[in-house]
Amino acid sequence: MLMFPSSQFSSTSKQWKFHGNSAFLLQVSFILLSPHINNMFLGAIKQYLCLSLLKNSASTLMIVFQLSCSIFISLVSRFRAGLKAEIGVFFPMIVLRVLENVAQPNFQQKMIVLRFLEKLCLDSQILVDIFINYDCDVNSSNIFERMVNGLLKTAQGVPPGVTTTVLPPQEATLKLEAMKCLVAVLKSMGDWMNKQMRIPDPLSGKKIEAVDNGHEAGDFPLANGNGEDPVEGSDTHSELSNEASDVSTIEQRRAYKLELQEGISLFNRKPKKGIEFLINANKVGNSPEEIAAFLKDASGLNKTLIGDYLGEREELSLKVMHAYVDSFDFQGMEFDEAIRMFLQGFRLPGEAQKIDRIMEKFAERYCKCNQKVFSSADTAYVLAYSVILLNTDAHNPMVKNKMSADDFIKNNRGIDDGKDLPEEYLRSLFERISRNEIKMKDVDLEHQQIQAVNPNKLLGLDSILNIVIRKRGEDGHMGTSDDLIRRMQEEFREKARKTESVYYAATDVVILRFMIEVCWAPMLAAFSVPLDQSDDEIVTALCLEGFRYAIHVTSVMSMKTHRDAFVTSLAKFTSLHSPADIKQKNVDAIKAIVTIADEDGNYLQEAWEHILTCVSRFEHLHLLGEGAPPDATFFAFPQNDSEKVKQTKSAILPVLKKKGPGRMQYAAATLMRGSYDSAGIGSNAAGAITSEQVNSLVSNLNMLEQVGSSEMSRIFTRSQKLNSEAILDFVKALCKVSMEELRSPSDPRVFSLTKIVEIAHYNMNRIRLVWSSIWHVLSDFFVTIGCSGNLSIAIFAMDSLRQLSMKFLEREELANYNFQNEFMKPFVIVMRKSSAVEIRELIIRCVSQMVLSRVNNVKSGWKSMFMVFTTAAYDDHKNIVLLAFEIIEKIIRDYFPYITETETTTFTDCVNCLIAFTNSRFNKEISLNAITFLRFCATKLAEGDLGSSRNKGKETFGKISTPSPRTGKEGRQDNGEVTDKDDHLYFWFPLLAVGPEIKLARLLDYGLSGSTGSTTIEPDNKSLSELSFDPRPEIRQSALQILFETLRNHGHLFSLPLWERVFESVLFPIFDYVRHAIDPSGSSSQVSEVETDGELDQDAWLYETCTLALQLVVDLFINFYNTVNPLLKKVLMLLVSFIKRPHQSLAGIGIAAFVRLMSNAGELFSDEKWLEVVLSLKDAANATLPNFSFLDGGDFVTGNERASKAEDDTDPAESSSHDNLESPRTDRLYAYLSDAKCRAAVQLLLIQAVTEVYNIYRTQLSAKAMLVLFDALHNVASHAHKINSNTILRSKLQEFGSMTQMQDPPLLRLENESYQICITFLQNLVVDKPPSYEEAEVETNLVRLCQEVLGFYIEVAGSGQVSESSHGRPQHWLIPLGSGKRRELAARAPLIVTTLQTISSLGDISFEKNLVNFFPLLSSLISCEHGSTEVQVALSDMLSLSVGPLLLRSC
Repeated sequence: MLMFPSSQFSSTSKQWKFHGNSAFLLQVSFILLSPHINNMFLGAIKQYLCLSLLKNSASTLMIVFQLSCSIFISLVSRFRAGLKAEIGVFFPMIVLRVLENVAQPNFQQKMIVLRFLEKLCLDSQILVDIFINYDCDVNSSNIFERMVNGLLKTAQGVPPGVTTTVLPPQEATLKLEAMKCLVAVLKSMGDWMNKQMRIPDPLSGKKIEAVDNGHEAGDFPLANGNGEDPVEGSDTHSELSNEASDVSTIEQRRAYKLELQEGISLFNRKPKKGIEFLINANKVGNSPEEIAAFLKDASGLNKTLIGDYLGEREELSLKVMHAYVDSFDFQGMEFDEAIRMFLQGFRLPGEAQKIDRIMEKFAERYCKCNQKVFSSADTAYVLAYSVILLNTDAHNPMVKNKMSADDFIKNNRGIDDGKDLPEEYLRSLFERISRNEIKMKDVDLEHQQIQAVNPNKLLGLDSILNIVIRKRGEDGHMGTSDDLIRRMQEEFREKARKTESVYYAATDVVILRFMIEVCWAPMLAAFSVPLDQSDDEIVTALCLEGFRYAIHVTSVMSMKTHRDAFVTSLAKFTSLHSPADIKQKNVDAIKAIVTIADEDGNYLQEAWEHILTCVSRFEHLHLLGEGAPPDATFFAFPQNDSEKVKQTKSAILPVLKKKGPGRMQYAAATLMRGSYDSAGIGSNAAGAITSEQVNSLVSNLNMLEQVGSSEMSRIFTRSQKLNSEAILDFVKALCKVSMEELRSPSDPRVFSLTKIVEIAHYNMNRIRLVWSSIWHVLSDFFVTIGCSGNLSIAIFAMDSLRQLSMKFLEREELANYNFQNEFMKPFVIVMRKSSAVEIRELIIRCVSQMVLSRVNNVKSGWKSMFMVFTTAAYDDHKNIVLLAFEIIEKIIRDYFPYITETETTTFTDCVNCLIAFTNSRFNKEISLNAITFLRFCATKLAEGDLGSSRNKGKETFGKISTPSPRTGKEGRQDNGEVTDKDDHLYFWFPLLAVGPEIKLARLLDYGLSGSTGSTTIEPDNKSLSELSFDPRPEIRQSALQILFETLRNHGHLFSLPLWERVFESVLFPIFDYVRHAIDPSGSSSQVSEVETDGELDQDAWLYETCTLALQLVVDLFINFYNTVNPLLKKVLMLLVSFIKRPHQSLAGIGIAAFVRLMSNAGELFSDEKWLEVVLSLKDAANATLPNFSFLDGGDFVTGNERASKAEDDTDPAESSSHDNLESPRTDRLYAYLSDAKCRAAVQLLLIQAVTEVYNIYRTQLSAKAMLVLFDALHNVASHAHKINSNTILRSKLQEFGSMTQMQDPPLLRLENESYQICITFLQNLVVDKPPSYEEAEVETNLVRLCQEVLGFYIEVAGSGQVSESSHGRPQHWLIPLGSGKRRELAARAPLIVTTLQTISSLGDISFEKNLVNFFPLLSSLISCEHGSTEVQVALSDMLSLSVGPLLLRSC
């Protein structure tokens, strides 16, 4: 083991100390340089070398200080893992102490330190290890942070107004060296990051191997240029911790330290708030014991403020003070030693009451630990005060008359419960206090006064510095060198105790984020200020190099804010926004920008915008320098004709290279010193521009030739080398820059727009996934520019988009991909939103050119193409509509197989496009041709000709056979066939109808559902079904014809789900108009859906289109009944909805269709289906009952009442007002009467239809169905009789006279026919006895019905025949019937005859059983007067043939 001469530590001779220490340091330095070092050398370093470094760290001899730094750098590079605590002490003492002394430093020492730091940065691992082990350690100083801040202060120089000992040349040298160190720090961080992340070195092009997790001790190059081998047998590696890779742990430790320091800083200003903050931040517990422990052990706390806090009288402070005192163990200690130890941690407050509380608690604690020393705590309390007074008296130089030992003894007489303490004890105490001052542990009074601003205070290094520095002038007071060594060792041990023993080896690159957070602001200030103020080439080069390294590190670490700060500052220093100020350093900044774009392009992210802005401005200035006309010549808004001519003339002149009007015009704009954030370069010049200014500008622009255009172009050509994320950021930034270029109304430029096309070409070979992301950005960009108010710019953008799209169409797209559709979407959106006719026409021509020239490659692009033409179909300009249809016609005729070659879904888009053209307002031929093409599409669909991608498409369609003729009830197709047909529901349905869900899906697909500002708004497409009520007869007829022809010819391919959709969304909506828009008066409401070019002729549509359409629907249902029979109920609901309409023509159409359905499909109905039919009829019958309730109210008056009121009306004004009121009342009355008459007529038609259907299918109807029909018609008859028997109602109707035009009784025919068919139903039930027939129920209904009819007749015949006397007693006078009554009875006679015949036809048993009920009615019938002899004849026949024989048998 190496032995060190002890004489070096014991000699007191300055000369010997110098030579001895120098020799010792030289000896150590040579040992450290040796390639092999003994394993035990590390222990010797800790025991001897550290103390020697301490003694010599403050030496003013340069050779000693230089050797100290050399040894220290070797220790840091090779032994930092084993000397963590020692380095934490040496670094501030040797390096930071000198570095932070800016105003009055030793120049040579500072140069040594700066070069030391520069060498330290050569090993990239060292700085990271320093940060993680010290700046992230709660008990250590922020070495890295202080080092960076010290370098910043040195680089900035001595602040103005501060006295300094540094000469100006020396200050310049220090600034430059500090700048180099800062650059070296950033380079070191970047190198370490590159190694960890395997980022290739841009200079060598080779990848840097990743650093091993172990310690790189041997990689540090020495001053002599030789590398070192690792120490053999060193225990450095054994002390490394694997926890270094745990980023979350490092982050927590760093955050903990920062928050703790914030709390300590707050305590040193306001102790109470500081404690509260630390408790809330969980840095200190909330118990008094934990707070006391923190005050006792924490570094950096202001000792005076600790004393003030402990002396407070508040509850928490008192508890903390008690806990603080109780934490001391004074057992076995002398009284002065106890006080000395107690007062080392804080300074007694100045307020007497606070001192009293603290010393009172101290006395109690001392007596508790030493119970036999004093008789009571009062003794200790008084003595403690005496000791403090003695300490002040003995050691305060301001006290002239010092206290003697006798005085001290005299002052303390009788303090021990009236007794004196031993004189020897007090004298010994006096001598110890006089010889050794009681003071705080760390600093004396002078240091304590400045501790708030002393950076060493937070280090815990004050005592060590005091020992070293004071030793040189106070050797006599420090004792022997052995005492010095002992005290130093104690200080080291104390420091090591507080410092975390584990050494962390940095491996995770995320640690750099915390380092950047610390140093980015000082770095930015250090580089920006000199670059702005100095023109020195060396300084400029250093600053730009620093910017490059800073941008590299912040970009790779994705620290957006910090990266943007450096990039923005560098971009401003290019001065491209203010070309009149360009200097050589600005040109160098431009070169740096180009280098950064080349080397760090993969990490710049949003910072690309600043880079590309500089490129754009550079190119602008370059063109001005070349004399080329600006883009504004071709793309600016000309405000009037004179300006347009003037602009054209001036634009053709060279701008700066030759003389001419344009020279001054454009030079004026560039001479202005614009701001970096402005969109263009400079602004409009104010005032005259001198020739000197122009010449200066020309000179500045010539300087830009140092940066060739090829270097700028390389930024775009090398974009193909960017990774997937970087190219997306690049494109986003380029689009933003281009948007800024184009936004200027006076000076628009298309440089970046052309570059977008270029980079698309360069990056064409990227994978489709990446291009999808890129195109999402470009799509929004082209939409915005395509809708620009500057027509020239918009046209240029659309042409650029066409070029890109053509390039993409050259690439083959596989089936079921959507990229072609994505890159053609901008055409669709601009087509919808642009207000310029030229743009819309250009889009149509562009799209047609792309499609027709690359028809073999178009796959998913068909969708966008059809959307463009669909939008064109609704355009307000006829030429666009005609052009679009001409192209779509050619595509469908010549290229239909290509449309669905790989994407069968494009068939739907084709259909939707054709449907849009059917709504054309400009040309009827276009609509008719579009409808014809729809039939063509239907044929292709039925043939299965939807492209080759469905390999079995045609086979599938070929296997679907036409269903056989109706062979039975409820016929269904097998499951396999339904499955095949379901596959094509998506294609058939849009051909027949475009529902709202399809329209919405199409809008959402293009993101247009919420768009605003569109001038070309696509109306809802009218499907073939909706075209059936188009106001144009030809369109209406053609649409109906093709719709039903398609369904009829290809319906056998449809499954039930498809038929359900067809009926619900295609066929039934045809009749929505008539079911909702026709009022009872027969006039049509003006519905917006049918008012295209004129109002729809309701009568023509009603009697032609509607009737035909309803018949065709019924025929479809009949033809495909085997498949669609589950839809019978919905079809019946449609027909019933017609019948329910208060419009006789509509009801007649519905009834006729009902009869048509029953006549042709009734034989296929099951009992369940027939039950549905009769229930529908019952619903229709109940819904169409005539309603005369409007006459029961007082709103309407009869003609006689109006006449009587008119006679009493004498005021002309009142008469006029009555006339005004009568007119709407009369209109309402007429409407109500029309509705009642319509309902009566409908019910008669309904009865006729029921009779017709019954006569056809009498044998197929079940008893249950017949009884339902009977019940329905019986309700009709009963309601009609109720109306007919209402004499008041009848009289009112008669009073209205010619307005009603109704017979009296109003519903006599309806009543008779209803009862007649009811009787017929029941009679036939008795005869036919169908299944489920119940004779008793039918007989009961029949008997009741006959009784009801006879009773009603007798009531009518007998009313009015009995006359009353004046006294109210009945007189049996028979009044002859009037002519009206006779006519009514004559009309009722056939029903009575039928009723009597029905009674006679009852079986003998039934007749005999019910005769008792009939006989009173027969008797009354005999006594009645009749309007016809038919009743009497029928009654006579019944009496003679049925009643007579029964009476004879009973006699």
